[in-house]
Amino acid sequence: MPRTSGSDALVVEAVGGNMSFVWNSPIARLRFIGKLEGVSFLLLLGLAMPLKYLLGIAMAVKVVGWAHGLLFMALCWALLTAFTDGRLPFKHAVLVFVAALLPFGPFVADRGLARLEPRPQTAEP
Repeated sequence: MPRTSGSDALVVEAVGGNMSFVWNSPIARLRFIGKLEGVSFLLLLGLAMPLKYLLGIAMAVKVVGWAHGLLFMALCWALLTAFTDGRLPFKHAVLVFVAALLPFGPFVADRGLARLEPRPQTAEP
């Protein structure tokens, strides 16, 4: 699969090469990191916290909490990048940030961000 050009371009191919995801816009990057951060938040609340308080395994919160913290910082960076590039209006940026503080919030915000993401143009044969 050919790579796209530009500093924001990254092509990730799934195993087998059947599917690909092009991560070439600030909105696409924000959506991708938001999904990862949302999953890490749910893992922290739904798996690590019960392991700590019900079974006494504090290491679960330490590991998942660190991962979630790093992903949250990455989300803030992606949000700032999308906003400063002019791709994301201020109102949407605030809503995405607030959504990141709530369980399932990043997934709800992703639906709105999908409408802002530019559609790939197909070449005419």
